[in-house]
Amino acid sequence: MDSPPPRKIIHIDMDAFYASVEQRDDPSLRGLPIAVGGGGPRGVVATCSYEARRFGVRSAMPGGRARRLCPNLVFVKPRFEVYRAVSGQVREIFSRFTDIVQPLSLDEAYLDVTVNKPGIASATQIAEQIRAMIRAETGLTASAGVSYNKLIAKLASDQNKPDGICVVRPSEGAAFIAAMPVRRIHGVGPVTAKRMQALGIETGADLRARDMGFLQAHFGSAADYYYRAARGEDDRPVREREGRKSVSVEDTFFDDLSEEAALVAELDRIADNLWGRIEKAGAWGRTVVLKIKFADFRIITRSRSFSAPVRSKAVLAQAGRDLLLAQLPLRMGARLLGLGVHNLEGEEDVEQGEQFALSL
Repeated sequence: MDSPPPRKIIHIDMDAFYASVEQRDDPSLRGLPIAVGGGGPRGVVATCSYEARRFGVRSAMPGGRARRLCPNLVFVKPRFEVYRAVSGQVREIFSRFTDIVQPLSLDEAYLDVTVNKPGIASATQIAEQIRAMIRAETGLTASAGVSYNKLIAKLASDQNKPDGICVVRPSEGAAFIAAMPVRRIHGVGPVTAKRMQALGIETGADLRARDMGFLQAHFGSAADYYYRAARGEDDRPVREREGRKSVSVEDTFFDDLSEEAALVAELDRIADNLWGRIEKAGAWGRTVVLKIKFADFRIITRSRSFSAPVRSKAVLAQAGRDLLLAQLPLRMGARLLGLGVHNLEGEEDVEQGEQFALSL
């Protein structure tokens, strides 16, 4: 039997979405380095303008560090109801072309336009029309990646930001991945990237040079994904996924932690990052869950449920601390801490890099 024709996948990613909305709505902020989020010592940057990024400011960065990098940084309180409304406008534009849309968050989504409503043969043409409509109807810009699968489309959308497009055809996919630093490949998080670097794997070409046995020995169940990704292969369909039941963030430490102060500090940092994901996804949960993986790889979870969804970062962080402190002193050092919220009320979904390869 003949193999089916390649899919036509578009990944649309709004440019500095929250910050761009703020600059659109407040002309006095245009051209300035701004960060959306908390500017206090415990605050976190949700996103920032391109003017701020030139100073090294990045999403999920502590507010204090962001101010040190950019003393003139202007912090703006987030307005998630506005961002959700604009996101709805953008999704309505998507619906003019296809119903096969997989939102990842308020500001990005995959679209399968292999078969599309207007009957346009060129996915590149569709992507350009979508970008033009977004600009005309919202006053914002979006970048697009166009390719034959989700992995490469997502990587491509980041190639020519802001307000750019990158097209990678099936014959170009392997070479595109080969030149890519592995830390940029979706599914390779910071911890895995460091492990790969220690093994001499810096680029997609380096990853492709390792056989399956090597990858299985070092990366276990994620080996198959890395093996195929290095060859530009990804057969995951674009689909509307079922409502997510949880949102979580976890981190693995280079050295096992056992001291209370260090554990609490790490958990507070994780809570900050989790809150950013919750707000970005609009996904509020009633149950806070703590995860601890010990040095012997044993895992325990502890949870606390509330009568209503948690809508305060302070309440989330305190619930996490209470769950952690109840386990002290630990029987042995912790190699990983995680915090999440379950029983969600929101509809959005979040893909997480380090978790991705284990949940295909």
